Amino acid sequence: MQGISRVRSALVMTGIASLVLATSVAAGASTSGKYNAAAARLVPAAYKHVTLQVATDATYAPDESMKGSKMVGFDVDLINAIAKTLGIKVHENNVNFDGILLGIKSGKYTIGNSSFTDNKAREKQVNFVDYFQAGEGVYAKASSKVKLTSLKSLCGLKVAVETSTVEQSDAQATAKTCPSNKKLTVLNYTTQTEANLAVTSGRADVGFLDSQIAGYMVSQSKGALKLVGKAVNVAPYGIATPKTTNGHKLALAIRAALKVLVKNGTYHAILAHWGVVSGALPQSKIVLNGALS
Repeated sequence: MQGISRVRSALVMTGIASLVLATSVAAGASTSGKYNAAAARLVPAAYKHVTLQVATDATYAPDESMKGSKMVGFDVDLINAIAKTLGIKVHENNVNFDGILLGIKSGKYTIGNSSFTDNKAREKQVNFVDYFQAGEGVYAKASSKVKLTSLKSLCGLKVAVETSTVEQSDAQATAKTCPSNKKLTVLNYTTQTEANLAVTSGRADVGFLDSQIAGYMVSQSKGALKLVGKAVNVAPYGIATPKTTNGHKLALAIRAALKVLVKNGTYHAILAHWGVVSGALPQSKIVLNGALS
């Protein structure tokens, strides 16, 4: 889900599939985007002259985090570039992750932009426009002896996760398969910041979160933390919209805008700016899932 404004090559983790963009990036490509009339025509009338409320959990650097009172990160830059491409206004709201989908369903928010892994269970609640790809990563204190070859390696450990994430459900599912003498204890926290603190304070043995976020944590730790094993369960991220007629139309417009941003180099420039190019998707992978038929 969350940044520092320079490229960090340490985020390019071993084990993440490196995807090659279908188009080359022009030197000095902008990270702000520009208006595209064809894509803008797809925005439903109800959303053209209002400020769309975007829900984001800003505790997930480098994707989204707070720098003072300002929200920053690659997801933030990307949704702003999408908005500029479509000629619409958006406002980012810092929301606990477990409240975002409920907020979209209730109509409080129009867009969920928070490193959401697109999966079938979530597609029943919202539309997803896939725009990125990430795996799950594990980090621990530099002195840790933990070795990770699969999720079963978490058996016998205390694992810190953020509530309502895919990592929480995957850790809980893995716990059910662990032998009685190697219990996996899943420690759930409302924010990723709290989950990170559990690891650094020693309450948890490892942190389990999206792979590029784990890489970022390690890169920022000044040698206090290390990655454990390779990324697993690589899957797409999706920008969420309501499962309504207008929500479906907005998703189509967001998909069109993303394809424009990939083609003109803005998308790649934003990812490069935040050091997460390893998760880039080509135009052909910018897809809409879970939408109304």
